[in-house]
Amino acid sequence: MQLKWNNTNEIAEMLYIKYPHIDPKTISFVKMHDLICSLENFNDNKEASNETILEQIFLKWLDEYDYYT
Repeated sequence: MQLKWNNTNEIAEMLYIKYPHIDPKTISFVKMHDLICSLENFNDNKEASNETILEQIFLKWLDEYDYYT
């Protein structure tokens, strides 16, 4: 599955799978953006994100992190 910015839940899950050691609360949105764009199956315009999208991804990633740690 190719990930787009609107796949916020899937992106968050992939971030947790790829970076289980990273506490989402410890990184900036800029760093999170870089991590998202580096995901193997991410295929969208890197400039098409916005604060709302990044916040949604952050909150879901935080849920994943808190649940499994």
